[in-house]
Amino acid sequence: MAHLHKTSWNGYKLHIDTADCGVPVSAMLSSASVHDSRAAIPLSRMTARRVTNLYDLMDAAYCSAELQEHCRGLGHVPLIDHNRRGGVKEEFDPADAVRYRERSGAERTNARLKDEFGGRYVMVKSAPKVMNHLMFGLLALSADQLMRLRE
Repeated sequence: MAHLHKTSWNGYKLHIDTADCGVPVSAMLSSASVHDSRAAIPLSRMTARRVTNLYDLMDAAYCSAELQEHCRGLGHVPLIDHNRRGGVKEEFDPADAVRYRERSGAERTNARLKDEFGGRYVMVKSAPKVMNHLMFGLLALSADQLMRLRE
């Protein structure tokens, strides 16, 4: 009987908290199986120690009463897109809807990390090495974004 060698790969996911200007403020690495909403509370605590922010903008994947209460507990206004989950979609007030549009900056930060700063192809296997690779990318992205703000 031939011996079968199993090959496995542990996937990782980088969760980034981004300022309106596109500069990453906090980041944490998790297993790829961790849902984004589970990383939101520890990431928001990390960010609250680093900067003063007034709003927490998140997409519908983060829609939960627990997360909204956590945001309020930090003194932030939670602007979390409502996930109707089979019910009626709740819309933002007009002023909140305008503010929520700033969340597109976070999507651009994620895209730039992948496309321009080495986040798409990570060729290392352990969590510390993956984190180092991605943090160098975030460092370069942050410097680039800060230089863009100066212009």
